Amino acid sequence: MPPTPTAASPSAAAPAASARTSADAAPALAQRLDAARPYALSAFRIVVGLLFACHGAASLFGVLGGAAGTNGGTIEAGTWPGWYAAVIQLVAGALVLLGVGTRTGALIASGSMAYAYFDVHQSMALWPIQNGGEASAMFCWAFLLLVFTGPGALSLDRLFSRRG
Repeated sequence: MPPTPTAASPSAAAPAASARTSADAAPALAQRLDAARPYALSAFRIVVGLLFACHGAASLFGVLGGAAGTNGGTIEAGTWPGWYAAVIQLVAGALVLLGVGTRTGALIASGSMAYAYFDVHQSMALWPIQNGGEASAMFCWAFLLLVFTGPGALSLDRLFSRRG
């Protein structure tokens, strides 16, 4: 019968300790990342909401370079669908940015970007890279994700619900 390695044996202890360390590192990292998930989700929500609101502000007020194709100008009030899309972008983007009515704002924003993609871009070519619809597609899916995940840890909705 071969001798059993003991804890005092350096050849047996070293591989076991290193295997344990690398095996424990993955779950520890996963736990730390899981703990940060609500904050990462909030950061994602804030950035997506800000970028979307900037699109609306550019089209409505001529800031940040103005509406696309206008050399710094704005979209004429009441024109379909551009002006209405810009209002949705500004309002829904601000709601999502602040974390107020995130799911509702994100649903409206996602739907407006789906409409933009299929009505404006899809008729030019099949793929977003070909038809210039990458931003519409990405915003659509990003907002749809927020419909299901909610605002994350840092939002005005969460702040108000704690005080109430």
